[in-house]
Amino acid sequence: MFDSLSEKLDKAFHVLKGHGQITEVNVAETLKEVRRALLDADVNFKTAKEFTNTVKEKALGQNVLTTLKPGQLMVKLVKDELSELMGGEAAGVDLSGDPSVILMAGLQGSGKTTFSGKLANFLKNKKTKKPLLVACDVYRPAAINQLHVVGEQVGVEVYSDKGNSDPVAIAKAAISHAKSNGHNVVIVDTAGRLAVDEQMMKEISNIHKAIQPNETLFVVDSMTGQDAVNTAKAFNDVLDFNGVILTKLDGDTRGGAALSIKSVVNKPIKFIGTGEKMDAVDVFYPARMADRILGMGDVVSLVERAQEQYDEEEARKLHKKIAKNQFGFDDFLNQIQQIKKMGSMKDLMGMIPGAGKALKGMDIDDDAFKGIEAIIHSMTPEERSDPKLMNGSRKKRIAKGSGTSVQEVNQLLKQFNQMSKMMKMMQGGGGRKMMQMMSGLK
Repeated sequence: MFDSLSEKLDKAFHVLKGHGQITEVNVAETLKEVRRALLDADVNFKTAKEFTNTVKEKALGQNVLTTLKPGQLMVKLVKDELSELMGGEAAGVDLSGDPSVILMAGLQGSGKTTFSGKLANFLKNKKTKKPLLVACDVYRPAAINQLHVVGEQVGVEVYSDKGNSDPVAIAKAAISHAKSNGHNVVIVDTAGRLAVDEQMMKEISNIHKAIQPNETLFVVDSMTGQDAVNTAKAFNDVLDFNGVILTKLDGDTRGGAALSIKSVVNKPIKFIGTGEKMDAVDVFYPARMADRILGMGDVVSLVERAQEQYDEEEARKLHKKIAKNQFGFDDFLNQIQQIKKMGSMKDLMGMIPGAGKALKGMDIDDDAFKGIEAIIHSMTPEERSDPKLMNGSRKKRIAKGSGTSVQEVNQLLKQFNQMSKMMKMMQGGGGRKMMQMMSGLK
Protein backbone atom coordinates (compact mmCIF):
# COMPACT_ATOMS: atom_id res chain seq x y z
CA MET A 1 0.00 0.00 0.00
CA PHE A 2 1.64 3.26 -1.21
CA ASP A 3 5.09 1.61 -1.20
CA SER A 4 6.45 3.78 -4.02
CA LEU A 5 5.16 7.01 -2.45
CA SER A 6 6.57 6.04 0.97
CA GLU A 7 10.00 5.34 -0.53
CA LYS A 8 10.13 8.65 -2.43
CA LEU A 9 9.02 10.68 0.59
CA ASP A 10 11.70 8.97 2.66
CA LYS A 11 14.31 10.02 0.08
CA ALA A 12 12.93 13.56 0.16
CA PHE A 13 13.52 13.79 3.91
CA HIS A 14 17.05 12.46 3.46
CA VAL A 15 17.79 15.62 1.46
CA LEU A 16 17.08 17.59 4.62
CA LYS A 17 18.80 15.20 7.04
CA GLY A 18 21.93 15.08 4.92
CA HIS A 19 22.89 18.68 5.73
CA GLY A 20 24.71 19.70 8.89
CA GLN A 21 22.97 23.06 8.77
CA ILE A 22 19.35 23.52 7.75
CA THR A 23 18.62 26.47 5.51
CA GLU A 24 15.57 27.85 3.77
CA VAL A 25 17.14 26.65 0.53
CA ASN A 26 17.35 22.96 1.47
CA VAL A 27 13.89 23.08 3.10
CA ALA A 28 12.63 24.25 -0.30
CA GLU A 29 14.68 21.49 -1.95
CA THR A 30 13.11 18.87 0.33
CA LEU A 31 9.60 20.11 -0.41
CA LYS A 32 10.36 20.10 -4.12
CA GLU A 33 11.13 16.38 -3.79
CA VAL A 34 7.95 15.89 -1.73
CA ARG A 35 5.90 17.56 -4.50
CA ARG A 36 7.61 15.38 -7.12
CA ALA A 37 6.77 12.28 -5.05
CA LEU A 38 3.12 13.34 -4.86
CA LEU A 39 2.94 13.98 -8.60
CA ASP A 40 4.53 10.59 -9.30
CA ALA A 41 1.81 9.09 -7.11
CA ASP A 42 -0.73 10.65 -9.52
CA VAL A 43 -1.85 13.34 -7.10
CA ASN A 44 -3.63 16.30 -8.72
CA PHE A 45 -1.02 18.98 -9.66
CA LYS A 46 -2.89 21.82 -7.97
CA THR A 47 -3.36 19.70 -4.83
CA ALA A 48 0.35 18.79 -4.71
CA LYS A 49 1.41 22.43 -5.14
CA GLU A 50 -0.96 23.71 -2.46
CA PHE A 51 0.16 20.91 -0.14
CA THR A 52 3.88 21.78 -0.33
CA ASN A 53 3.20 25.54 -0.10
CA THR A 54 1.19 24.97 3.09
CA VAL A 55 3.92 22.78 4.61
CA LYS A 56 6.57 25.38 3.74
CA GLU A 57 4.58 28.20 5.37
CA LYS A 58 4.07 26.13 8.53
CA ALA A 59 7.71 25.01 8.60
CA LEU A 60 9.10 28.53 8.39
CA GLY A 61 6.42 29.80 10.76
CA GLN A 62 7.53 27.29 13.41
CA ASN A 63 11.20 28.22 13.11
CA VAL A 64 12.20 24.91 11.55
CA LEU A 65 15.60 26.45 10.70
CA THR A 66 16.53 26.86 14.37
CA THR A 67 14.97 23.66 15.67
CA LEU A 68 17.34 21.08 17.18
CA LYS A 69 15.80 18.31 15.07
CA PRO A 70 14.42 20.06 11.99
CA GLY A 71 14.17 16.80 10.01
CA GLN A 72 11.77 15.35 12.57
CA LEU A 73 9.69 18.52 12.61
CA MET A 74 9.41 18.43 8.83
CA VAL A 75 8.23 14.82 8.93
CA LYS A 76 5.61 15.77 11.52
CA LEU A 77 4.41 18.73 9.46
CA VAL A 78 4.12 16.57 6.33
CA LYS A 79 2.31 13.87 8.31
CA ASP A 80 -0.19 16.35 9.77
CA GLU A 81 -0.80 17.92 6.37
CA LEU A 82 -1.23 14.51 4.71
CA SER A 83 -3.82 13.64 7.33
CA GLU A 84 -5.63 16.94 6.73
CA LEU A 85 -5.45 16.44 2.95
CA MET A 86 -7.23 13.09 3.30
CA GLY A 87 -9.96 14.49 5.55
CA GLY A 88 -8.48 14.97 9.02
CA GLU A 89 -10.97 12.90 11.02
CA ALA A 90 -12.61 9.56 10.26
CA ALA A 91 -16.11 10.05 8.83
CA GLY A 92 -18.91 7.84 10.11
CA VAL A 93 -22.01 6.59 8.30
CA ASP A 94 -25.54 7.73 9.02
CA LEU A 95 -27.45 4.68 10.24
CA SER A 96 -30.49 6.53 11.51
CA GLY A 97 -33.92 5.66 10.17
CA ASP A 98 -35.83 2.42 10.15
CA PRO A 99 -34.48 1.19 7.88
CA SER A 100 -31.44 3.30 7.09
CA VAL A 101 -30.82 3.28 3.32
CA ILE A 102 -27.38 3.28 1.68
CA LEU A 103 -27.16 3.88 -2.08
CA MET A 104 -24.03 2.54 -3.81
CA ALA A 105 -22.86 4.30 -6.98
CA GLY A 106 -19.88 3.87 -9.27
CA LEU A 107 -18.57 2.70 -12.62
CA GLN A 108 -18.64 -0.90 -13.81
CA GLY A 109 -15.55 -2.75 -12.61
CA SER A 110 -14.93 -0.53 -9.58
CA GLY A 111 -15.79 -3.37 -7.19
CA LYS A 112 -19.18 -1.88 -6.25
CA THR A 113 -21.16 -5.14 -6.05
CA THR A 114 -18.48 -6.95 -4.05
CA PHE A 115 -18.06 -4.01 -1.71
CA SER A 116 -21.83 -3.85 -1.14
CA GLY A 117 -21.48 -7.36 0.30
CA LYS A 118 -18.41 -6.37 2.32
CA LEU A 119 -20.25 -3.37 3.75
CA ALA A 120 -23.25 -5.55 4.64
CA ASN A 121 -20.88 -7.97 6.38
CA PHE A 122 -19.14 -5.10 8.20
CA LEU A 123 -22.42 -3.61 9.46
CA LYS A 124 -23.74 -7.02 10.47
CA ASN A 125 -20.63 -7.89 12.50
CA LYS A 126 -19.38 -4.52 13.77
CA LYS A 127 -22.64 -2.64 14.23
CA THR A 128 -24.89 -5.68 14.93
CA LYS A 129 -27.27 -4.62 12.17
CA LYS A 130 -29.55 -6.76 10.00
CA PRO A 131 -28.83 -5.57 6.45
CA LEU A 132 -30.64 -6.30 3.20
CA LEU A 133 -28.80 -6.21 -0.12
CA VAL A 134 -30.78 -4.96 -3.14
CA ALA A 135 -29.93 -5.81 -6.77
CA CYS A 136 -30.83 -2.80 -8.93
CA ASP A 137 -28.57 -3.50 -11.92
CA VAL A 138 -31.32 -4.54 -14.33
CA TYR A 139 -29.03 -4.60 -17.38
CA ARG A 140 -26.62 -7.36 -16.45
CA PRO A 141 -28.14 -10.62 -15.13
CA ALA A 142 -24.61 -11.56 -14.06
CA ALA A 143 -24.60 -8.58 -11.67
CA ILE A 144 -27.78 -9.84 -9.96
CA ASN A 145 -26.35 -13.35 -9.72
CA GLN A 146 -23.08 -11.97 -8.38
CA LEU A 147 -24.87 -10.09 -5.60
CA HIS A 148 -26.75 -13.27 -4.63
CA VAL A 149 -23.43 -15.15 -4.44
CA VAL A 150 -21.90 -12.37 -2.35
CA GLY A 151 -24.96 -12.27 -0.07
CA GLU A 152 -24.72 -16.02 0.48
CA GLN A 153 -21.03 -15.69 1.35
CA VAL A 154 -21.70 -13.16 4.11
CA GLY A 155 -25.04 -14.57 5.26
CA VAL A 156 -27.12 -11.57 4.19
CA GLU A 157 -30.46 -11.72 2.33
CA VAL A 158 -30.55 -10.32 -1.21
CA TYR A 159 -33.70 -8.74 -2.68
CA SER A 160 -34.05 -8.92 -6.47
CA ASP A 161 -36.79 -8.98 -9.09
CA LYS A 162 -35.40 -10.38 -12.34
CA GLY A 163 -38.67 -9.81 -14.20
CA ASN A 164 -38.69 -6.10 -13.40
CA SER A 165 -36.66 -3.64 -15.52
CA ASP A 166 -37.44 -0.57 -13.39
CA PRO A 167 -34.66 -0.04 -10.78
CA VAL A 168 -36.68 2.66 -8.99
CA ALA A 169 -39.61 0.26 -8.45
CA ILE A 170 -37.22 -2.49 -7.28
CA ALA A 171 -35.54 -0.17 -4.76
CA LYS A 172 -38.88 1.03 -3.34
CA ALA A 173 -40.23 -2.54 -3.11
CA ALA A 174 -37.02 -3.62 -1.36
CA ILE A 175 -37.44 -0.96 1.32
CA SER A 176 -41.01 -2.14 1.94
CA HIS A 177 -39.70 -5.72 2.16
CA ALA A 178 -37.06 -4.59 4.66
CA LYS A 179 -39.66 -2.94 6.89
CA SER A 180 -41.84 -6.06 6.85
CA ASN A 181 -38.96 -8.43 7.60
CA GLY A 182 -36.98 -6.62 10.29
CA HIS A 183 -34.06 -5.38 8.18
CA ASN A 184 -32.74 -2.12 9.65
CA VAL A 185 -30.22 -1.36 6.88
CA VAL A 186 -30.86 -1.47 3.12
CA ILE A 187 -27.85 -1.42 0.77
CA VAL A 188 -28.86 -0.68 -2.84
CA ASP A 189 -26.39 -1.84 -5.51
CA THR A 190 -26.96 0.14 -8.72
CA ALA A 191 -25.89 -0.32 -12.34
CA GLY A 192 -22.51 0.90 -13.49
CA ARG A 193 -21.10 1.50 -16.93
CA LEU A 194 -17.63 1.67 -18.43
CA ALA A 195 -17.75 5.47 -18.50
CA VAL A 196 -19.92 8.28 -17.18
CA ASP A 197 -22.95 8.75 -19.46
CA GLU A 198 -26.19 10.68 -19.35
CA GLN A 199 -28.46 7.61 -19.12
CA MET A 200 -26.65 6.17 -16.10
CA MET A 201 -26.55 9.51 -14.26
CA LYS A 202 -30.25 10.11 -14.91
CA GLU A 203 -31.16 6.62 -13.68
CA ILE A 204 -29.19 6.82 -10.42
CA SER A 205 -30.50 10.34 -9.86
CA ASN A 206 -34.09 9.00 -10.17
CA ILE A 207 -33.34 6.20 -7.67
CA HIS A 208 -31.82 8.74 -5.30
CA LYS A 209 -34.88 11.01 -5.45
CA ALA A 210 -37.28 8.08 -4.99
CA ILE A 211 -35.68 6.45 -1.95
CA GLN A 212 -34.01 9.47 -0.26
CA PRO A 213 -31.04 7.47 1.13
CA ASN A 214 -29.33 8.27 4.43
CA GLU A 215 -26.02 7.72 2.70
CA THR A 216 -24.97 7.83 -0.96
CA LEU A 217 -21.52 6.30 -1.32
CA PHE A 218 -19.38 6.52 -4.43
CA VAL A 219 -17.27 3.40 -4.98
CA VAL A 220 -14.04 3.93 -6.88
CA ASP A 221 -11.13 1.73 -7.93
CA SER A 222 -8.09 3.37 -6.29
CA MET A 223 -5.78 1.90 -8.94
CA THR A 224 -7.24 4.26 -11.58
CA GLY A 225 -5.57 7.30 -9.96
CA GLN A 226 -6.66 10.72 -11.25
CA ASP A 227 -9.33 9.11 -13.45
CA ALA A 228 -10.99 8.02 -10.22
CA VAL A 229 -10.97 11.60 -8.94
CA ASN A 230 -12.41 12.98 -12.20
CA THR A 231 -15.18 10.35 -12.18
CA ALA A 232 -15.97 11.14 -8.55
CA LYS A 233 -16.36 14.81 -9.45
CA ALA A 234 -18.77 13.96 -12.30
CA PHE A 235 -20.91 11.79 -10.00
CA ASN A 236 -20.85 14.36 -7.21
CA ASP A 237 -22.09 17.12 -9.52
CA VAL A 238 -25.23 15.02 -10.10
CA LEU A 239 -25.71 13.13 -6.84
CA ASP A 240 -23.98 15.25 -4.18
CA PHE A 241 -22.91 11.99 -2.50
CA ASN A 242 -21.95 11.71 1.17
CA GLY A 243 -18.65 9.89 0.92
CA VAL A 244 -16.21 7.76 -1.02
CA ILE A 245 -15.25 4.10 -0.81
CA LEU A 246 -11.81 3.24 -2.20
CA THR A 247 -11.46 -0.37 -3.36
CA LYS A 248 -8.32 -2.35 -4.24
CA LEU A 249 -6.13 -0.24 -1.97
CA ASP A 250 -4.06 -3.35 -1.30
CA GLY A 251 -3.00 -3.50 -4.96
CA ASP A 252 -0.14 -1.76 -6.73
CA THR A 253 -1.71 1.64 -6.25
CA ARG A 254 0.19 4.91 -6.41
CA GLY A 255 -2.16 6.58 -3.96
CA GLY A 256 -3.27 9.56 -6.05
CA ALA A 257 -6.98 8.91 -5.57
CA ALA A 258 -6.71 8.59 -1.78
CA LEU A 259 -4.67 11.78 -1.51
CA SER A 260 -6.58 13.94 -4.02
CA ILE A 261 -10.24 12.99 -3.79
CA LYS A 262 -11.11 14.90 -0.60
CA SER A 263 -9.57 18.15 -1.84
CA VAL A 264 -11.20 17.91 -5.29
CA VAL A 265 -14.78 16.88 -4.38
CA ASN A 266 -14.72 17.90 -0.70
CA LYS A 267 -16.24 14.58 0.37
CA PRO A 268 -14.60 12.22 2.89
CA ILE A 269 -13.27 8.75 2.22
CA LYS A 270 -15.40 6.58 4.53
CA PHE A 271 -14.22 3.02 3.85
CA ILE A 272 -11.36 1.26 2.08
CA GLY A 273 -11.12 -2.22 0.61
CA THR A 274 -7.87 -3.94 1.62
CA GLY A 275 -8.14 -7.38 0.04
CA GLU A 276 -10.30 -9.94 -1.71
CA LYS A 277 -11.83 -11.55 1.39
CA MET A 278 -15.28 -10.42 2.47
CA ASP A 279 -13.96 -9.07 5.77
CA ALA A 280 -11.20 -7.04 4.05
CA VAL A 281 -12.79 -3.66 4.74
CA ASP A 282 -11.67 -0.89 7.07
CA VAL A 283 -13.00 2.44 8.22
CA PHE A 284 -10.71 5.09 6.68
CA TYR A 285 -8.65 6.95 9.28
CA PRO A 286 -6.69 9.79 7.59
CA ALA A 287 -4.15 10.17 10.42
CA ARG A 288 -3.42 6.43 10.51
CA MET A 289 -3.03 6.33 6.73
CA ALA A 290 -0.61 9.28 6.90
CA ASP A 291 1.44 7.32 9.46
CA ARG A 292 1.58 4.32 7.13
CA ILE A 293 2.56 6.42 4.11
CA LEU A 294 5.49 7.83 6.10
CA GLY A 295 6.59 4.37 7.29
CA MET A 296 5.40 4.88 10.88
CA GLY A 297 3.03 1.91 10.82
CA ASP A 298 -0.47 1.78 12.28
CA VAL A 299 -0.28 0.11 15.68
CA VAL A 300 -3.77 1.29 16.70
CA SER A 301 -5.45 -0.54 13.80
CA LEU A 302 -3.29 -3.60 14.45
CA VAL A 303 -4.38 -3.71 18.10
CA GLU A 304 -8.04 -3.19 17.11
CA ARG A 305 -7.89 -6.13 14.71
CA ALA A 306 -6.30 -8.30 17.41
CA GLN A 307 -9.03 -7.31 19.89
CA GLU A 308 -11.71 -8.31 17.39
CA GLN A 309 -10.34 -11.86 17.40
CA TYR A 310 -9.78 -11.91 21.18
CA ASP A 311 -11.94 -14.37 23.11
CA GLU A 312 -11.71 -13.96 26.89
CA GLU A 313 -12.81 -17.54 27.66
CA GLU A 314 -10.31 -19.00 25.20
CA ALA A 315 -7.62 -16.74 26.64
CA ARG A 316 -8.33 -18.01 30.17
CA LYS A 317 -8.06 -21.63 29.02
CA LEU A 318 -4.81 -20.84 27.23
CA HIS A 319 -3.34 -19.20 30.35
CA LYS A 320 -4.17 -22.29 32.40
CA LYS A 321 -2.51 -24.57 29.86
CA ILE A 322 0.63 -22.42 29.80
CA ALA A 323 0.75 -22.37 33.61
CA LYS A 324 0.51 -26.18 33.70
CA ASN A 325 3.02 -26.54 30.86
CA GLN A 326 0.30 -28.12 28.68
CA PHE A 327 0.54 -25.73 25.72
CA GLY A 328 0.56 -27.95 22.62
CA PHE A 329 0.49 -27.75 18.84
CA ASP A 330 -3.32 -27.69 18.73
CA ASP A 331 -3.18 -24.47 20.75
CA PHE A 332 -0.43 -23.17 18.48
CA LEU A 333 -2.55 -23.97 15.43
CA ASN A 334 -5.50 -22.12 16.97
CA GLN A 335 -3.31 -19.02 17.48
CA ILE A 336 -2.28 -19.15 13.80
CA GLN A 337 -5.96 -19.23 12.76
CA GLN A 338 -6.62 -16.14 14.89
CA ILE A 339 -3.77 -14.26 13.18
CA LYS A 340 -5.02 -15.26 9.72
CA LYS A 341 -8.45 -13.84 10.52
CA MET A 342 -6.87 -10.43 11.16
CA GLY A 343 -6.18 -9.90 7.45
CA SER A 344 -3.50 -10.35 4.81
CA MET A 345 0.06 -10.74 6.06
CA LYS A 346 1.29 -7.89 3.85
CA ASP A 347 -1.34 -5.55 5.30
CA LEU A 348 -0.54 -6.59 8.88
CA MET A 349 3.21 -6.15 8.38
CA GLY A 350 2.55 -2.68 6.98
CA MET A 351 0.98 -1.73 10.31
CA ILE A 352 4.21 -2.43 12.22
CA PRO A 353 6.41 0.71 12.41
CA GLY A 354 9.51 0.33 10.23
CA ALA A 355 8.47 -3.08 8.91
CA GLY A 356 7.64 -1.77 5.45
CA LYS A 357 11.18 -0.49 4.91
CA ALA A 358 12.80 -3.57 6.45
CA LEU A 359 10.77 -5.94 4.27
CA LYS A 360 11.07 -3.89 1.08
CA GLY A 361 11.20 -6.10 -2.00
CA MET A 362 10.12 -9.20 -0.08
CA ASP A 363 7.06 -11.09 -1.27
CA ILE A 364 4.91 -11.64 1.81
CA ASP A 365 2.66 -14.56 0.98
CA ASP A 366 -0.74 -14.97 2.65
CA ASP A 367 0.11 -18.69 2.73
CA ALA A 368 3.11 -18.01 4.99
CA PHE A 369 1.72 -20.46 7.57
CA LYS A 370 0.90 -23.15 5.03
CA GLY A 371 4.04 -25.23 5.72
CA ILE A 372 3.62 -24.95 9.48
CA GLU A 373 -0.03 -25.99 9.28
CA ALA A 374 0.86 -28.95 7.04
CA ILE A 375 3.47 -30.16 9.54
CA ILE A 376 1.06 -29.88 12.49
CA HIS A 377 -1.76 -31.61 10.58
CA SER A 378 0.65 -34.50 9.85
CA MET A 379 1.16 -35.12 13.58
CA THR A 380 -0.91 -37.59 15.62
CA PRO A 381 -3.16 -36.16 18.38
CA GLU A 382 -0.65 -37.48 20.94
CA GLU A 383 2.27 -35.71 19.24
CA ARG A 384 0.37 -32.46 19.07
CA SER A 385 -0.43 -32.49 22.79
CA ASP A 386 3.04 -33.71 23.84
CA PRO A 387 5.87 -32.51 21.52
CA LYS A 388 8.38 -34.36 23.74
CA LEU A 389 7.31 -37.58 22.03
CA MET A 390 9.15 -36.51 18.88
CA ASN A 391 11.98 -38.80 17.80
CA GLY A 392 13.80 -39.40 14.53
CA SER A 393 11.28 -41.82 12.99
CA ARG A 394 8.30 -39.63 13.94
CA LYS A 395 9.96 -36.59 12.40
CA LYS A 396 10.62 -38.48 9.16
CA ARG A 397 6.98 -39.59 9.00
CA ILE A 398 5.72 -36.05 9.67
CA ALA A 399 8.07 -34.56 7.05
CA LYS A 400 6.92 -37.08 4.45
CA GLY A 401 3.23 -36.55 5.28
CA SER A 402 3.50 -32.74 5.10
CA GLY A 403 5.69 -32.55 2.01
CA THR A 404 8.46 -30.85 3.97
CA SER A 405 11.92 -31.85 5.18
CA VAL A 406 13.10 -33.16 8.57
CA GLN A 407 15.08 -29.94 8.86
CA GLU A 408 11.88 -27.88 8.57
CA VAL A 409 10.18 -30.08 11.18
CA ASN A 410 13.16 -29.57 13.53
CA GLN A 411 13.04 -25.83 12.93
CA LEU A 412 9.34 -25.69 13.84
CA LEU A 413 9.94 -27.75 17.00
CA LYS A 414 12.77 -25.42 18.01
CA GLN A 415 10.63 -22.31 17.44
CA PHE A 416 7.72 -23.90 19.31
CA ASN A 417 9.94 -24.71 22.32
CA GLN A 418 11.34 -21.16 22.38
CA MET A 419 7.85 -19.69 22.22
CA SER A 420 6.60 -22.03 24.97
CA LYS A 421 9.45 -20.97 27.26
CA MET A 422 8.79 -17.30 26.60
CA MET A 423 5.06 -17.71 27.30
CA LYS A 424 5.87 -19.57 30.51
CA MET A 425 8.15 -16.71 31.61
CA MET A 426 5.43 -14.18 30.87
CA GLN A 427 3.09 -16.15 33.14
CA GLY A 428 5.49 -15.74 36.06
CA GLY A 429 6.10 -12.81 38.39
CA GLY A 430 8.73 -11.34 36.08
CA GLY A 431 6.27 -11.21 33.23
CA ARG A 432 3.60 -9.60 35.38
CA LYS A 433 6.13 -7.06 36.64
CA MET A 434 7.15 -6.24 33.08
CA MET A 435 3.52 -5.84 32.01
CA GLN A 436 2.93 -3.50 34.96
CA MET A 437 5.94 -1.39 33.93
CA MET A 438 4.68 -1.26 30.35
CA SER A 439 1.24 -0.08 31.48
CA GLY A 440 2.72 2.48 33.93
CA LEU A 441 1.39 0.73 37.05
CA LYS A 442 3.28 0.50 40.34
